[in-house]
Amino acid sequence: MALVNLEYLENEVAVLTLNRPEKANAFSNAMLTDFKEAIQTLKPVRALLIAGSGGRVFSAGADLSERAGLSEDEVWPAVERIRSVCAQVEALKCPTIAVLNGAAFGGGLELALACDFRIAERGVKLGLTETSLGIIPGSFGTVRLTKLVGKSKAMELILLAKRIQAEEALEIGLVNQIAEDALHASLNWAEQLAKNAPIAVQIAKEVISGASELPEKDAFLLEKEGYLKTIPTADRREGLEAFREKREAKFQGR
Repeated sequence: MALVNLEYLENEVAVLTLNRPEKANAFSNAMLTDFKEAIQTLKPVRALLIAGSGGRVFSAGADLSERAGLSEDEVWPAVERIRSVCAQVEALKCPTIAVLNGAAFGGGLELALACDFRIAERGVKLGLTETSLGIIPGSFGTVRLTKLVGKSKAMELILLAKRIQAEEALEIGLVNQIAEDALHASLNWAEQLAKNAPIAVQIAKEVISGASELPEKDAFLLEKEGYLKTIPTADRREGLEAFREKREAKFQGR
């Protein structure tokens, strides 16, 4: 049985599903290997959804049964494997959506934090609960959570190992939307993303991500550079023609 399933849908949208429901979709070494391969072989798409199978848990994070058998020298390399997967997801050019159709804890939430958007079902519980296990988030969770919700709230969630429901996560900006069916809502988002000019979407993602790390003056320059890249594209001309002709634009990614 494949531990990660990759499915291509219409409108150049793909869905990557963690497929280890009997183990709460925890990240075993084998699953991480399959995940990395799926990302490396991903065809160009306009949006990627990442979901968990089973309907109860998106991912519980690291497989602690594997982790328990590691020596001290082996622990960090195991964490690095999860970090590598999260870094791969963040580096994707296409927009990414974490489909939180179940609970997400530890590395599972860190994977969701590596995505551009998070859509959660009502009542789903989320948390970076590592301090209750004697460790801290190790796959960029401390940094990404702080950027999303601020220092004080990140301190509260991580130091207290709090598990919060999706409704609170929406209030603090941890998730973008709550839905009765997270997959359905995520597909709606992906459909809208797929309608927009893919080059412009990719460049906007690059600029937003890069600008957050730069002083304002340099961020403004990065925006200018991004805009200049869109000017010679066929998609920009198509957008103008569609507006003039009062029709829906048909972008080709050129």
